[in-house]
Amino acid sequence: MPIELARLHRSLEGRLAGIGTDVSLLLLRLILAFEFGEAGLEKLEGENWFAHVQEQFPFPFNRVPTDLSWAMATWTEIIAAALLAAGLATRFSAFSLLILTGVATASVHWPESWSSFTDLWMGYAITDKGQGNFKLPLLFALMLWPLVFVGPGRISLDAIVAHTVSRPKAPAMPCDDALTLALVLLIFGLPLAQVLPKLGYGLVALGTAAAAFAAWRTRHATASI
Repeated sequence: MPIELARLHRSLEGRLAGIGTDVSLLLLRLILAFEFGEAGLEKLEGENWFAHVQEQFPFPFNRVPTDLSWAMATWTEIIAAALLAAGLATRFSAFSLLILTGVATASVHWPESWSSFTDLWMGYAITDKGQGNFKLPLLFALMLWPLVFVGPGRISLDAIVAHTVSRPKAPAMPCDDALTLALVLLIFGLPLAQVLPKLGYGLVALGTAAAAFAAWRTRHATASI
């Protein structure tokens, strides 16, 4: 009897693990698509208020005309939301929304001034008082990062396209080399740079250095053959 129960347990675990990732990624895509799509449609039907916060936009967005910034934010949210729902160009869409979320956090949700992480953490809230309520965009960012790293899952147009297009099977890629480290640092660094420039651009610099080292190492290995 215990052996049969153990087999049943393993069978259930296998089935849940087999589909769980795809279902989880689908649910993430759908809720994010709804939230960003709703925000984009509100901008499409509303008035441009970016002029009031343009000075708080991080560089280079603070140099972009407010009408253009409004249009970029509106259509990024609408188009990326539609792509997330369909699971098409998922990683690009999720990363675009990560950058947009970083800009929105820096200009609207970030505390106007803080001298310690205790002060900063007081902004981890959801209120209607303007700056100092970055809880919601942080949660969105933490939901977008898995889509950038993992992709949309098998319940997506990306998966259908990949299955349909005839191409040779890609060789297994390493996940612990310098290029992987560079990608991770850049994926985290670029969005973080919008709200914490020193930390974010520090990660970007390290990522760039890791990418340069990976390229040098590849050329050196090729030349040695």
